[in-house]
Amino acid sequence: MATNITPAKLRQHWANRQEIALLDVREEGPYAESHPLFALSVPVSEIEKKLPPLVPRLSAPIVVYDDGEGYVGRAAARILALGYRHVAILQGGLSGYAQIGEVYRDVNVPSKAFGELVESITHTPSLAARDVKHLVESDSDVVVLDARRFEEYNTMSIPRGRSCPGGELLYRIFEAISSPETTVVVNCAGRTRSIVGTQSLINSGIPNKVVALRNGTIGWTLEGLELENNKTDHIPRPSVEASQKARQYAESWADYIGVSFIDGEQLRRFAAESEDRTLYLLDVRDPEEYALGHPAGFTNAPGGQLVQATDEWVGVRGARLVLYDTDGVRARMTASWLVQLGWEVHVFEDPSPVPDGLPAPKRPLWHSPESTTITTQDLQNLPGATVVDLARSSSYRKGHIPGAWFASGPELVRDLTAVTGDGPIVLTSPDGNIAAMNVEHARNSVSRQVLYLAGGTAAWVAAGHPLETQSRWLSKPIDVYKRPYEGTSNARKDMQGYLDWEYGLVAQLANDGVACFHVVRDRRG
Repeated sequence: MATNITPAKLRQHWANRQEIALLDVREEGPYAESHPLFALSVPVSEIEKKLPPLVPRLSAPIVVYDDGEGYVGRAAARILALGYRHVAILQGGLSGYAQIGEVYRDVNVPSKAFGELVESITHTPSLAARDVKHLVESDSDVVVLDARRFEEYNTMSIPRGRSCPGGELLYRIFEAISSPETTVVVNCAGRTRSIVGTQSLINSGIPNKVVALRNGTIGWTLEGLELENNKTDHIPRPSVEASQKARQYAESWADYIGVSFIDGEQLRRFAAESEDRTLYLLDVRDPEEYALGHPAGFTNAPGGQLVQATDEWVGVRGARLVLYDTDGVRARMTASWLVQLGWEVHVFEDPSPVPDGLPAPKRPLWHSPESTTITTQDLQNLPGATVVDLARSSSYRKGHIPGAWFASGPELVRDLTAVTGDGPIVLTSPDGNIAAMNVEHARNSVSRQVLYLAGGTAAWVAAGHPLETQSRWLSKPIDVYKRPYEGTSNARKDMQGYLDWEYGLVAQLANDGVACFHVVRDRRG
């Protein structure tokens, strides 16, 4: 049974670095408008899918809240049904919390606020968009490194930019530059990854001049400058010599920061303690390298993205993290930032491989109901059926089963009452899982027969059936927050508003007082 927790008690956990996971169980849109610093977006309709990787320990303390929508009771019941043992409801919800703590806009806020703090303390050098344009046009010995994920770089990039995701910067830098005289410009879409990426190279001690593109592609666009699209240029993996050179710089900085290193025996001890202390095993290498082979039990969390969006992999604030790479560069540099972000983090470094058969905690369990399933062939032969799609609205817009309605997961039952007719309702989602997770709730709440499509919309496509793009809205599409720094169709006012918000984050952190961030200045002389 769920208990209650006050906002003050929740904040004590953060200030004391005690384990706790705070879940905002609304849709992502409302979450992005206002939430506490360390809140995670886990909509009530997606708990069974999103929560287990974020909170892998069943005895970890979990707190849920909404803003008066009435989701928390249902959310707590679903979390307890997965096997979690310590679930509490935040007294007063979001409005109660806002009386004593800061609430924040946007997503991945802890990392973005930390990036602003880094710049304010270390005075990370940057150049405005037109200055960078002049530099790359007038000086041939300049490299522009795009620190975002390759997919973001491919969508839009500045001229002469080459893809080098943030966690790869030091690892690949000596394949990118021709000499110590080469000027390095680091950019992202907005501010955080360019600040952290630039400061990573500066902290490492490489002799090159390194600057950030101030305000990233947003700043470039606001200046009326043209971006390039569909570029595929990237910095190659380093030679053995270049990798060894990068490692020397990484070792110097990690030693200065005080990064912790563990061997196989210590890793096995951590794993044995994972029933009582939440443990995340993270492989910070490039996704392509991870796909070619990785230690059992390690999740891929590319280093730059892990620093930029820690809350997408690690849900329990106060948990223990172990990082892995094969080069001695990427895990060190990633760990150096996570330490400053207030995490207990260790780098696995052992001449022997990661031990096999590490103890693992009991995992949350969920089984899809079989009695309410329907196949694509059954659906075609089902008279009077209404298909309701629980995909994210952005995915629904790209293509859905002909005639399907979009519905909000948290408000599914409310909005199913607007479906006309008396035939069966068939729920679908991209792979069928979200539909399966919500079918029992719908069945228990409406009088019509409710089924779900096995394999979801993907099974429909695999069977050779077409999709359509005409939209039918049962619910308002508030499930996805449109990020002003992604894509190419953002309004100027939204981009400028985002930058203005980022510049104010340091003041919010100071007023909030629970971050436990500590930016290390390089005083090595």
